[in-house]
Amino acid sequence: MGEVAVDKRRVSFALYRVLAYITGVFLLGLTFLAMPAKYLVGEDSRFHLVGAPQGWEHWFGPESPLMLYVAMPHGYVYMVYVLVVLWVALDRRWGAGRTLGVVLAGTVPVLGFVVENRVVRAERAKDLAAAQASGRAQEPAATA
Repeated sequence: MGEVAVDKRRVSFALYRVLAYITGVFLLGLTFLAMPAKYLVGEDSRFHLVGAPQGWEHWFGPESPLMLYVAMPHGYVYMVYVLVVLWVALDRRWGAGRTLGVVLAGTVPVLGFVVENRVVRAERAKDLAAAQASGRAQEPAATA
C-alpha cells in the first residue's frame, strides 16, 4: 500500500472554511433563535415581550432547551474554530491583526461569512501568484 501525500496547508484551510460556516450558522441560530426564545418570549422570560405560543411554552423562557441545542454546540464549535484559525495563521504566516480579525469575525452574526469569503479570495490569489512565480522560475531552466 502506498502512502497518500497530504498537504497540511490545504487541510487546515479546508477545515477553516467548514468551521467558519458552521460557526456562522450556529451564531445566527444563537442570536436570532435561542437568545430571543430565552430572554424575550414567555411569561417568565427576563424581558417579556410576548407570550409563548400555546403548547410550545417549554421552548421559551429561562429554561429553554434551545440553549442546550444551539448555544452549547456553538461554544464548542467556536473554540475549535479559534484553534483552526491559529493553525491556518501559523501555516500561512498571517500577522497578529489579521489572525485576531478572523477570530473575532466568528463572534458577529453574518460577518464570519463575509470574512471567510475575503480570506479565501486573498489566499487563492496568493497561491496563484506563488504558483505562477514558481512556474516562471522553472520555465527558463527547463528550456536551457
